[in-house]
Amino acid sequence: MADNLPEAQRAMVLYANHDILVQKVPVPSPTPGSAVVRVLSAGIVTYMPDIYNGKRNYPYPTPMIPGASAICRVVAVGPDATSLSPGQLVLVDCTVRGRDEPTFSILIGVHEGHNEGSRKLMHGEWRNGVFAEYAKAPLENCIAMDEKRLLGSKQEGGLGYTVQDLTTITSLLIPYGGLRDIGLKVGETIIIAPATGGFGGAAVHIALAMGARVIAMGRNVEALNRLAARSDRVHAVPITGDVEADTKALRSFGPIHAYLDLSPPTATKSTHIKSAIMAMSHGGRISLMGGVDADIPIPLAVVMHNELQLKGKFMYDRDGILDALKMVDVGILLLGEAAGIKTLSYSLEDWETAFKKAETNPGIDVQVVFSP
Repeated sequence: MADNLPEAQRAMVLYANHDILVQKVPVPSPTPGSAVVRVLSAGIVTYMPDIYNGKRNYPYPTPMIPGASAICRVVAVGPDATSLSPGQLVLVDCTVRGRDEPTFSILIGVHEGHNEGSRKLMHGEWRNGVFAEYAKAPLENCIAMDEKRLLGSKQEGGLGYTVQDLTTITSLLIPYGGLRDIGLKVGETIIIAPATGGFGGAAVHIALAMGARVIAMGRNVEALNRLAARSDRVHAVPITGDVEADTKALRSFGPIHAYLDLSPPTATKSTHIKSAIMAMSHGGRISLMGGVDADIPIPLAVVMHNELQLKGKFMYDRDGILDALKMVDVGILLLGEAAGIKTLSYSLEDWETAFKKAETNPGIDVQVVFSP
């Protein structure tokens, strides 16, 4: 099962003092319940530098190979694999859940979770991420992709994507988890806020593919205007800090059926959450997926009288991945260059440049990847 694996590989290694070195490390071997993959393209989230320099204070064990989700090729599988086989193109999902208790979850190579069960996952079998030539992942986290359809030429019925184009899906999956969880429907109007970051822009992109009309909120007016230029179904509403004025601006677009919140930790005191809730129509659905780590005021009377539904959502599930890939396969969810997204690809050795490029290009227009 592992005859074709080399003994050593290049990998980015993060140490306890936040030092990062690209060095030779052993290639993992497949064990029961796992696959070893060759990493082809691994996306870099815009705030990853702050994860690994300690600014975001994420808990994780060290030394560790960083990196989250990636597009990969299977090179070896454990003895209990029933459908995966070497050679297959797969999306490797970073969200690892306990097989005997799925509520225990981690983000492989990123975050060890919030309880002893999740910490056991990351401090044990699933510590390392995908910023390396090879990685090991649970079998259930390796989602087979239709390579002929996705990478094949358009003359032969394919979509003509590159492997780097496919990396776009790893960013789209996170907001899709929230949109799917609140059942966003064709023709509905949804507020997405803030919409000018990487995940916010991704949310706008996938909400449009789902047939919705989008009200994009943010502080960066120039970035909002770029989003609005993508479709006549996108409307920009700047966050001014005036709750009543922003609520009025949102309501001017008519009934609002849903709201996806992707607030970063720095948005603790932002007024947009209250404005968006105040603007919701009766029975509206709200998905809270942001990273705010403090309590925020909620207009309780509005939530109660308008019978609003507030739901928290962490990441997405396997069925969500499969549904998103169906949208790509049929051509309604565009990726990479076809979606107006420029890809900047770097080697592991150029990690400092890659991190800086990701940090300074936070929107949907540019994606930065490692191609190990």
